[in-house]
Amino acid sequence: MFQPKVFREERTLFMHDMIKNNPFGTLVSMQDGQLIADHLPFVLHRDLSDQGVLRSHIAKGNKIEKHLTPFAPILVIFQGMHHYISPSWYPSKIEHEKVVPTWNYMTVHARGALRFFHEDDWKLSHLNALTNQQEKNRQNPWQVSDAPSDFIAVQLKGLIGIEIDIKSLQGTWKLSQNKTQQDRQGVIKGLRNEHSEVASSICRWMEINESK
Repeated sequence: MFQPKVFREERTLFMHDMIKNNPFGTLVSMQDGQLIADHLPFVLHRDLSDQGVLRSHIAKGNKIEKHLTPFAPILVIFQGMHHYISPSWYPSKIEHEKVVPTWNYMTVHARGALRFFHEDDWKLSHLNALTNQQEKNRQNPWQVSDAPSDFIAVQLKGLIGIEIDIKSLQGTWKLSQNKTQQDRQGVIKGLRNEHSEVASSICRWMEINESK
């Protein structure tokens, strides 16, 4: 992806945290000369390799396994918080009017080799990890074991496990770093006035980025 240096995020821990908080990714592969995108929930296992391992699953009817060789190169895109930035928020607008709209956003690209898993034990372990990841903060978290074992066994037969050993991570944190401090403060003020969770999250990340 186009990645100006001023917006580049290189801290693995921060990129891992972004993936953890936004686990629904877009898996991009080349199949028979065509780019194909699959939208999947992922679990990041930080400790399984230097840059982490991503695990997910696809439906057995998904043709990706038939069209890819083992260890085929893969790109997974994780989209974090993003928000429109109005030029009216910049104090410099009053001075010279040389301002235009833009978009602040955070995204991570993970690249690696894809492997497929058919073993029920592997798939069940993954589904437990994925479910626990999504349910852990609920008052009454659901567990895979809550469903009848024979029902789960049938579901497992319809799935294929996938794993990507991450070989490279690219992070872009576009948070008005190319603006003056005065204009950045104007953006933070404008976002706060939006009174939305997404805008508030972008504000927090802008403030974190100021301190790095």
